[in-house]
Amino acid sequence: MKNRYLSTRIMAIMMAAAMAVSAAPAAFAAERADSETIKEDNQPAADADSDTQEDADAQDSADADKTADAEGTKTEYPLTITTYDYDGNEIETTYEKAPEKVLAVYQGSIETMLALGLEDRLVATAGLDNEVPDELKDAFSKTNYLDEFTPSLETVTMLEPDMILSWSSLFSDKNLGNVTDWIDKGCNTYYNTNTRPDGDRTLENEFTDILNLGKIFDVQDKAQAIVDDAKAVIDKTLTATADVEEKPSVMVLEPLGEDITNYGAKSLGGDMVTQLGATLANPDASTAGKEDIIAANPDVIFVVYMPYAGDDPETVKESQLAVIKDDEALQSLDAVKNGRVYPIMLSEMYASATRTQDGIETFAKGLYPDVNLD
Repeated sequence: MKNRYLSTRIMAIMMAAAMAVSAAPAAFAAERADSETIKEDNQPAADADSDTQEDADAQDSADADKTADAEGTKTEYPLTITTYDYDGNEIETTYEKAPEKVLAVYQGSIETMLALGLEDRLVATAGLDNEVPDELKDAFSKTNYLDEFTPSLETVTMLEPDMILSWSSLFSDKNLGNVTDWIDKGCNTYYNTNTRPDGDRTLENEFTDILNLGKIFDVQDKAQAIVDDAKAVIDKTLTATADVEEKPSVMVLEPLGEDITNYGAKSLGGDMVTQLGATLANPDASTAGKEDIIAANPDVIFVVYMPYAGDDPETVKESQLAVIKDDEALQSLDAVKNGRVYPIMLSEMYASATRTQDGIETFAKGLYPDVNLD
């Protein structure tokens, strides 16, 4: 599998190099912004504090109304939850009560805790690539954002957490530490299932993660509301497009220097697209050369971009779009000729957590621009 993957990438790079115009590199900052800049960028606007609280109260009320009649929304401890170790092996963790000193590392981990109203359970946060949504900035400002983008094992140990929430790649001895070691010390771990090594990336995994966190912290009503809202976008889209006879064919591409990543059937982005009724034009490949894109000739192309802290988002987005839209070798594509090349942020379609609904909406609008989805 690995050799085939490497061979595919090497072949794509060699063939792309032979083309008249090569893929342009994405625009990235020289280095990530420091922690103080990140904290400053994520402060709520001075005149937005009252509005933010009113919006939060209104949302809490709406969420409560949605789930008031639901059964089984209270957590009974001890609670057993399935998660994974660094290598992707299934493990079970037991919670005697809701954790009170959680370390959340990476965008989705932090935003999920904030969206569930659990900022008071966070002993520290780290690893923001982008600003949190405006409605979460007030909650984020109350957290202890660390100087280290990726906290060291020493730093984490000093925090004495009772739970660590992050991505699989960070649970190594060189970073946050080994999952089993932490559990043996009485600190449970949980990572985004769609970052599990060699696992399929699905919408259901994102929903399960949010619901599991709702169970762990006994906020199942809030978690269910987040999941229901995201699923409602899919249902509404499928209903609105039921009479569309020819659903579009799609490629989701991320130019990375000379390489172009193709998000296929086993990716979260690919799963979003197919659940919205469209067809992946190249479902099996992990990379795509220009000749592959031309052969597939999709109706729609979504170009993935990812601005990191310190980048100008518009510059990164336009740079990524230009790789496809301005390449002379790709001007024959239907998607290019018909103006159907759209941007989508990586955080909306990869380990997207509470941004999952944003990703679904972005895809839906690009797939069906002539259909009223409101």
